[in-house]
Amino acid sequence: MQQLLLDIRPPAAAELARFVAGRNVELMAQLQAMLDGTAAERMVYVWGAPGSGKSYLLAAWANACRARGLDVDVTGLDAAQAVIADQVDQWDDAQQRAGFAAFNRVRDAGGLWLAAGNVAPAELPVMPELQTRLGWGLVFRLQGLDDTEKRAALVQHAESLGFRLEPQVADHLLNHTARDMQSLLRVLEALDRFSLETRRPITLPLLRQLLRAS
Repeated sequence: MQQLLLDIRPPAAAELARFVAGRNVELMAQLQAMLDGTAAERMVYVWGAPGSGKSYLLAAWANACRARGLDVDVTGLDAAQAVIADQVDQWDDAQQRAGFAAFNRVRDAGGLWLAAGNVAPAELPVMPELQTRLGWGLVFRLQGLDDTEKRAALVQHAESLGFRLEPQVADHLLNHTARDMQSLLRVLEALDRFSLETRRPITLPLLRQLLRAS
């Protein structure tokens, strides 16, 4: 029965509509323009601290590209109509060479390129040629969310899972767990699973019980 309950709700797919833009309005407008085919610049690099939401944003944009019927590569190593390259600061030598070649092919073909890393292009620990390429297009620093924006993101994610997040539960999450969005969302998803397993509504006492047991 427990396994059946856990299988009721598959993980929600990353969607641009669920991403809380906060102070990243210009970045989101650029990504939408790329999807719409109206962007003057089609190569974008995004950087920000770990846990700022880069990976979710890239996954959501990849799904949006697929929904538009585009051929998508999510490794950053092969040319396609839309190429997404995450964590480029962690690429080894072989990946750097392949990514460099893919970037050139995508740019020459007029394709879309979205890459992300933890630092700005000039600080990337990659070969100089790739470092230069990643700074050619538009570069955005992904701005972290304040508490109000984080609360909105938690409420939206809860709705995608099928429940309403009470304000006191959201406050407790923000004040008693890790504060990066990835950790917050993982706890929220664990709370949803715990609610299903115990057949209890999602309340502050249930969250406290989950945190005590973790």
